[in-house]
Amino acid sequence: MPTVRLPDGVVRDYSSPARVADVFADLANADQPKPKKKQRPIAALLNGKAVGLDTPLPEAGESVLEPLPTGDPRALPVMRHSAAHVMARAVMRLFKDVELAFGPTVGEGFYYDMRAERPITDEDLPAIEAEMKKIIKEDEAFERVEVPREKAVEIIRGLNQPLKAEHIETGLAEHPTLSFYRQGEFVDLCRGPHVPSPGCIGAFKLTNIAGAYWKGDANNAQLQRLYGTAWFSREDLDAHLAALEEARKRDHRVLGKQLDLFTTSPLVGSGLVLWMPKGATLRATLEAFVREELAARGYEPVYTPHIGKVDLYKISGHYPYYADSQFKPIVMHEDEQYLLKPMNCPHHTMIYKARPHSYKDLPLRLAEFGTVYRYEQSGELGGMTRVRGFTQDDAHIFCMPEQVEQEVEGCIDFTLKVLESLAFDNFRVRLGFRDPTSDKYVGPPERWDEAEAAIERVARRMNLPGCEPEPGEAAFYGPKIDFVVHDSLGREWQLGTVQLDYNLPSKERFDLEYVGADNAKHQPVMIHRAPLGSLERFVGVLIEHFAGAFPLWLAPEQVRVIPVSEKSEAYARQVQARLEAAGLRTGVDLAAEKLGAKIRTAQLELIPMMVVCGPRDEAAGTVSLRDRIDGDLGAMSLEAAVERLRDENARRAVRHKPKPLALPGGGAADGGEEY
Repeated sequence: MPTVRLPDGVVRDYSSPARVADVFADLANADQPKPKKKQRPIAALLNGKAVGLDTPLPEAGESVLEPLPTGDPRALPVMRHSAAHVMARAVMRLFKDVELAFGPTVGEGFYYDMRAERPITDEDLPAIEAEMKKIIKEDEAFERVEVPREKAVEIIRGLNQPLKAEHIETGLAEHPTLSFYRQGEFVDLCRGPHVPSPGCIGAFKLTNIAGAYWKGDANNAQLQRLYGTAWFSREDLDAHLAALEEARKRDHRVLGKQLDLFTTSPLVGSGLVLWMPKGATLRATLEAFVREELAARGYEPVYTPHIGKVDLYKISGHYPYYADSQFKPIVMHEDEQYLLKPMNCPHHTMIYKARPHSYKDLPLRLAEFGTVYRYEQSGELGGMTRVRGFTQDDAHIFCMPEQVEQEVEGCIDFTLKVLESLAFDNFRVRLGFRDPTSDKYVGPPERWDEAEAAIERVARRMNLPGCEPEPGEAAFYGPKIDFVVHDSLGREWQLGTVQLDYNLPSKERFDLEYVGADNAKHQPVMIHRAPLGSLERFVGVLIEHFAGAFPLWLAPEQVRVIPVSEKSEAYARQVQARLEAAGLRTGVDLAAEKLGAKIRTAQLELIPMMVVCGPRDEAAGTVSLRDRIDGDLGAMSLEAAVERLRDENARRAVRHKPKPLALPGGGAADGGEEY
């Protein structure tokens, strides 16, 4: 017999099968004020999971049920999933022979993959939106229908949906029953959940069209992906669209070209970044910062090849676990196979294993800016944030079990310093644990329990924000601590990571050893850590976070000397030389333009500081300092200006932190999807 506990402590028992909607109907009929329309539930949390009102209650036991009314951010994903169905229905009304694929929620919106007899273009979006408004006004209910799998195949073939028919026959073979959602003439294979009817959908907007492949495989049919977003109010939608417009302005692909930071070439290959001199300077500055910290924290530098024998990655377990995302092996004579290096850790284990180790040698910290290669699908590539070749600020620590927590704490402290120096002060920590029901993870459960307990103790002891374990987010060899950073646009990026590994050093893998104080052989523990992660990805995020306006210490050109006229060019050269001698990356503008035009040029090129000098300055040994944001800072001696800039550079100060946009709550991403 199902029992339901509500947030106010009310408990209700049901003697027969009941749905979530039945519970709320009972409450509405009870002796209490009838809720206003906007307070009525459009979805619910059943034992913590978002569900539709048509969801059956568990047949036995107690369940916790919480209503989600219009306006509750936790109901947004369910509402957006329903908006995806409304969009698909509108497209099918307007276009012939539309074949549907998948239509899930994602981030702060939704999409639906499909193909039509005539390709859909951006010019079609207003007509689709208008048809969606008609469907919402008609407000026909979403009706869930469950049928046996064989009947589902018959229905979907009758609807002339070959992609979904193929998915039922191949991808859903283990499902004895499947569900459809019907809304008027529109019927779609879908597991839900949905809001009761389209009238629950608030303000929406279709945002763009992209290419996609059926099931993400480039060998499969090419589809179109229609993206949209939906919010409960017009105000929230407008705020979100303003954020998207700001994001477009900050797009690292656009700014990277404008600021001459990086480029790509189809002749070089998709997903392979070419660093221009200014971008390379920015990258080298980040690397120098990390190298300085590495040296101070007792890391030793190493270098490893860009390829390795496939056997190496078979022992580590990376091959064939990630075979789909690796470049195909290079086959040499006598069938010897090599692989473009997909990760650095197996190589570092071989450096550790190259000589015997005593407990007195540990911890051994090996660090490398190692370039690795992953074969990402072409539809998933994007500028610098999703590439096929990237460099990691990778390091691996080999230590004794009793040193683990201290070393993990040091890795976290390192990552926190990096984030602080780059004004990433809004972040959370995700503890990636194994999913006990999955066979993806290697090693005995007791090793996993020990490793998970260790990183959780350290994270909580350091009072890191978040720290909630997330099953299924671990690496296949061990649990991890991921730093999930919010940029100034409110988006989340997984950047730094610390991973604890009892498995790669094990006898079953690389059989690493050290001689302990008891003169016996022991197995070390391995810690993987990367404060920046991928340099390409990190710099892409950094460009958008600062909108290309980097702080002084990081900017490719830190200072620009601007003579007021041709008469002061010789003095400007002297000022440039003095600034460069102080370690500042300095340019000089000798263009035959007026002072105001030169200042505007420096502003547009996002130069952090300008040093203006004229004949009077030369006579007095002074300059005028001008900040990109604060404007004129006044005249001062050249030495005072040099000292001020040198001090700010040495402290890696971020005086002008990016201002975060005030965005509406976006809800969780998981709001339902097609099977």
